[in-house]
Amino acid sequence: MKATIVEQHSKFEIDLSEPIDISIPITNTDANPIAWYIDKPIIAPVRFEEWVGKVSEGMSSTNFNSITFNPHGHGTHTECLGHITHDFYSVNQALQQFFFSAELVSVFPEKKDGDLVVTQAAVQKALNGKTPQALIIRTLPNEASKVSRKYSHTNPPYLEQAAARFFRESGIMHLLVDLPSVDKEKDAGKLLAHKAFWNVTDVRVLNADARMQATITEMVFVKDSVADGSYVLNLQMASFENDASPSRPVLFATKAV
Repeated sequence: MKATIVEQHSKFEIDLSEPIDISIPITNTDANPIAWYIDKPIIAPVRFEEWVGKVSEGMSSTNFNSITFNPHGHGTHTECLGHITHDFYSVNQALQQFFFSAELVSVFPEKKDGDLVVTQAAVQKALNGKTPQALIIRTLPNEASKVSRKYSHTNPPYLEQAAARFFRESGIMHLLVDLPSVDKEKDAGKLLAHKAFWNVTDVRVLNADARMQATITEMVFVKDSVADGSYVLNLQMASFENDASPSRPVLFATKAV
């Protein structure tokens, strides 16, 4: 099945039968990635005294699991500026459109003061003047262990503030990274990249030009077989009224028509 998409002055086709899923699923196994010092997710049947909501245990006609997880620490998730603000803002209200022009770029983080940092210069060079609605950053080396990595206390790579500001000034509305955060793991609460991308200067009183509809998606994984270049992004997430929600970003290769 194919679909034709018209965006401004361009027209292109995508094949809906060839999705490229770049999400990491949530599991209750030790293979689940973890960040922010929490334990793995819990997926377990409901229990009422001796009754267990699990067909294989012979007491229930249905499987009836409860799930306990944290969207920020347990897999691919999408967040809005409510992640860092004093007042509540919901990502479910921020994200009201779901298909976007997207660019996938691969970059090597640079060593700076003992950290590995994704710089403005590296991403700007990779974009080569393109200004998509959504940007997916694949950090190199692209190790398969990203899908199960335990990030706590490891000081993973992060974005420099200038890079996040450049994305905002370029009009990129949706930023996707294969990192647990766009900011440094332990930065004393500065959150410089988050604030720069969302244009938040005061977390207690939002400035009028704060980017209410912009989103950041973290902990994606893009296989090496997916080439850098232009795609259509379908960004879907569970309908939680929360600052963040588990999400499933899917790419579709484009063909000019």
